[in-house]
Amino acid sequence: MRRRPLLAAALFGLILAPAARAATVRDYSAQAFAAAQAAGEPILVHIEAGWCPTCARQRPILHRIEATPACKDLQVFNVDFDTQKDAVRRFGATMQSTLIAFHGGKETARSVGETDPDKIAAIVDSALH
Repeated sequence: MRRRPLLAAALFGLILAPAARAATVRDYSAQAFAAAQAAGEPILVHIEAGWCPTCARQRPILHRIEATPACKDLQVFNVDFDTQKDAVRRFGATMQSTLIAFHGGKETARSVGETDPDKIAAIVDSALH
């Protein structure tokens, strides 16, 4: 029974704790992507599909990384592999579960099918520095 007061206190603390600014995550648009590149922003492109099991394993890892204070300026663009074929071609992707990092206009890292949290963090980190 002692767990409930501790759990309630922990949840209350989370509610009142100041929220750290996280990455900006949005669906891909050519205009928003070009603006982020022109501004020299760190960018992560995630080419994914709702039916893809690898993408499903990547999502929680990416959410955790994107929520860190280090990623406060990161611009994340989700590209739907099935419906945004122009964008898929633009990025030269051949498969869903593709991660592409940019710092401004320069591509800094690319991976397909990666689910190792440390390797995904390194891809994101390449855009930040």
